[in-house]
Amino acid sequence: MIEYRERKERFMILGHVRLGNISVSRMIIGGNPFSGFSHQTDEKNRQMCRYFTTQRIKDTLRQAEALGVNTHIGRADHHIMRVLLEYWDEGGAIQWIAQTCPEVGDISKGFQNAVDGGAKACFIHGGLMDFRFAQDHLEDIPGAIAMIREAGLPAGIAGHNPEVFEWAENHLDVDFYMCSYYDAAHRDESAELKSGMAEWFRPEDRERMGALIQILSKPVIHYKVMAAGRNDPREALTFVAEHLRPQDAVCIGVYPNEKPNMLEEDIAVLHECLQETHKLAEMAGE
Repeated sequence: MIEYRERKERFMILGHVRLGNISVSRMIIGGNPFSGFSHQTDEKNRQMCRYFTTQRIKDTLRQAEALGVNTHIGRADHHIMRVLLEYWDEGGAIQWIAQTCPEVGDISKGFQNAVDGGAKACFIHGGLMDFRFAQDHLEDIPGAIAMIREAGLPAGIAGHNPEVFEWAENHLDVDFYMCSYYDAAHRDESAELKSGMAEWFRPEDRERMGALIQILSKPVIHYKVMAAGRNDPREALTFVAEHLRPQDAVCIGVYPNEKPNMLEEDIAVLHECLQETHKLAEMAGE
């Protein structure tokens, strides 16, 4: 217990950011692996589903909490809602930022799940935003953001296509953005990532999104920074450190079945990279 407390104190220097009315740790634990989304292969998806029992998800969240992480980003579906309820009932303290899910219904249904499930913030699914942008069908998005805010939750959007955020800067009043480093599977014809759908992780996509983030007016949560496990962690987190602004956070999913201390190592490497880029003091002061 003492060892964990010392680690938590060491990593807390990464600081926190404000998303609307909530305080969020600079490092956020992502939920794609919990839900079996590896962004690699169908077999890897199945492996993640088998590994991440309810108990193992709760154990992973407790490990994150012990390391100073106070926020989880997860899907607003009944699986995640059920796991989080059990985790909180057992004393867990990590807060939930909910992602709407196209497969559970329209945006209002995903939002209602977020509210009913105890989320502290909510954002519109990135694939849905990409799809709506491609189809020029964005007229109800401002109303959806207003609905989230009227419930007292900070509201945001996610996306993989940088043009989504360029549009949002001119048409939306949100509290935060979720910016994917990679436009890994164009969602022009479908909001959901379907089995067998091709994905690609191109360096030029990361460069473009990294540059755009610098001029966005809202706090950004950087995600898919590891290219779904394809990037070397130090190289990936060096890029994050170079592009992370004081108001920004980074979301990383982990798969302890491959490396039990993955989250702790990622936090430590990000800490070192921020030191090397001389941003650590600036970040900690936020």
